[in-house]
Amino acid sequence: MINVTKTFLPPFEEYTKMVKRAWDKGWITNNGELSIELEKKLKSYFEVSNFLFCGNGTIALQMALKALEITGEVITTPFSYVATTNAILWENCRPIFVDINNENFCIDASKIEKAITPKTQAILATHVYGCPCDVNAIETIARTNNIKIIYDAAHAFGTKIYGKSVLEYGDVSTCSFHATKLFHTVEGGCITTKDDALARKLYLLKQFGHLGDEYFCIGINGKNSEMHAAMGLCNFKYIDEILEKRKSQWLLYKELLKSSNLQILNIGKEIHFNYAYFPLIFNSQKDLVKAMEELKFKNIIPRRYFYPALNTLPYLNYQPCPIAEDIAKRIICLPLFHDLTDEQQLTIINIILEKQS
Repeated sequence: MINVTKTFLPPFEEYTKMVKRAWDKGWITNNGELSIELEKKLKSYFEVSNFLFCGNGTIALQMALKALEITGEVITTPFSYVATTNAILWENCRPIFVDINNENFCIDASKIEKAITPKTQAILATHVYGCPCDVNAIETIARTNNIKIIYDAAHAFGTKIYGKSVLEYGDVSTCSFHATKLFHTVEGGCITTKDDALARKLYLLKQFGHLGDEYFCIGINGKNSEMHAAMGLCNFKYIDEILEKRKSQWLLYKELLKSSNLQILNIGKEIHFNYAYFPLIFNSQKDLVKAMEELKFKNIIPRRYFYPALNTLPYLNYQPCPIAEDIAKRIICLPLFHDLTDEQQLTIINIILEKQS
């Protein structure tokens, strides 16, 4: 079977050797030396001001909303993983959906201002498939209207725009280190901010709001373990190799599809892309379903990612976003992982193109 993704794993001996450092100390959670070492390495890698290693990307979003004291309306995208919307709802805020553009499927910055009301307190936007939002336009809108910016950069490990990591934009940015991601710690994530005072607040929130016997605020368990940090430290050794391989695979898909009329992601020249996902947009939902059925018959499993559009979730009041709803019905992500071969990619594309003729 060729699944949509396959977790990259370092040599088992390297992982067990790394875990043994924590094992021998008997310190396997609560900000141990492996977690601190991983934080330092990733902070340097991203060249960000403040960096916190967290339990997962979703708790990082919740912490961001809590730290920024967001309690009202949050302008957000209908085209993301459900965690983006759920984090808003979990913090008892109201998501206000703004439609996406039809080139990189990020929130359409030109439509944000019309959605702002006196109750608007934040914009929570996703860098979709690792492709950045229009960060300059969003920054201008937010500062003009005195609202906060949170970026869900779950897909954007290694992506830069205008020469800076995407994690350095907004009031807060978050990332996911889930096992399906380019870089992973099995489960995990991070939160970054340029604001030192906000970083301290986030640090307290991450560990129940206290330092030793001194209690400062309400908090939650947003920490991660030494076992997860060990996986991150091992995988970090291979990140350049992983990114280079992913780029070559992505470009091969693009080359194999150049004669088709199917739409692929449009990447701006100002972007240093991480090639995390290869989304493919069919001309109709009928064509998509037909291709997926044939791929599944051949034991190839892509994913309808993202489907459905989040503004159509059954537990929300419907807010129309026609572009997101249309794209969600016609898009899949093709298999893309470190061990995927050229031959497997060729097989996948041949099956898809045969079903388009």
